[in-house]
Amino acid sequence: MTDYTPTPADRFTFGLWTVGNVGRDPFGEPTRRPMSAPYITQKLAELGAYGVNLHDNDLVPLGAGAPERDRLVDDFRQALSDHGLVVPMATTNLFSDPAFKDGAFTSADARVRAYALQKTMLSMDLGHELGAELYVFWGGREGSEVDASGKLLDSLGWLRDSLNFLAEYSQSQGYGYRFALEPKPNEPRGDIFFPTAGSMLGFIPTLDQPELFGVNPEFAHDTMAGLNFTHAVAQLIDAGKLFHIDLNDQKPGRFDQDLRFGAENIKAAFFLVKLLEDSKYGGPKQFDAHALRTEDENGVWAFARGCMRTYLMFKEKARQFDQDGEIQAALSAYRVTDPALEALSRGFSPERAAALKAQSFDRAALGARGPGLEHLDQLTVELLLGVR
Repeated sequence: MTDYTPTPADRFTFGLWTVGNVGRDPFGEPTRRPMSAPYITQKLAELGAYGVNLHDNDLVPLGAGAPERDRLVDDFRQALSDHGLVVPMATTNLFSDPAFKDGAFTSADARVRAYALQKTMLSMDLGHELGAELYVFWGGREGSEVDASGKLLDSLGWLRDSLNFLAEYSQSQGYGYRFALEPKPNEPRGDIFFPTAGSMLGFIPTLDQPELFGVNPEFAHDTMAGLNFTHAVAQLIDAGKLFHIDLNDQKPGRFDQDLRFGAENIKAAFFLVKLLEDSKYGGPKQFDAHALRTEDENGVWAFARGCMRTYLMFKEKARQFDQDGEIQAALSAYRVTDPALEALSRGFSPERAAALKAQSFDRAALGARGPGLEHLDQLTVELLLGVR
């Protein structure tokens, strides 16, 4: 039997805010006690995680003075060293403070935009101090409920200016960050700017240093809007812009649930893992999720362990998929090759265009052919259900 015990080589990470989630929701108070960053680090190391990520205020509360800040950072750094974990990614909380209620980098108030830059620079300092090499921007408040403000085009410019500024700050400090922009369609705003991976890919080339910027997609964000997350990830891989990824699960059409990875959408999670493994994605795999509000602390660690084990189970299923003779035969039958036509179709020339225009195709036969996708999909289901 395959061992699904995770190790640091699997590069699984969690945020302090994920396993540290206390179970609060808009209708209820916390159901769990807070846990310290050093304690979370110890427990994740015991489970086989690779790293732990953080927002600035996950570690240092707003309003903390310099002595408290230094003590918290030193204690966390010592825990990382003691337990062999790293901090691959850091980010800024630009969404909790009421100051950001109408946006941070896209606020119509220049004072808020300046404060957001200040807060982010300090957070980048913290991330670098802890060894982070990647910096994520999730614009949870960069959006609107109404568009009467007329600030849409201005907002794009303000966000662009802010990201350009912060990229230059990173370089001036010698931090060497790469930046990942995280899309989400809605919640907590009615509409969030840059809701999809594709919209981020369109925005990145407008930045001064687009090579420094990629995307951090999240499974739940696409799924809650009814989109196909695996398709978005494939587009990012193709563009060379998959800098980081957030794994979780979600029921379509619900609020942002951040469920345990693989808890709901079994086929989608399987094909996502297969895509990541086939493409040789080597970055951190962050589980940006949290235990159900019903759970106590034991349930939190069962949740974290389950996320990692499920990924490894899907990884094993992907290997079986590639080695299953009937599945591979169905795939071979699905893909019809024609070297001569493919040669004509790849790379334009007037001669190839003329040859293609002169080609005779049996349109009726093309339309009548069944590609066998029902059979292939059923084989996939049988594989996932363990009967193959």
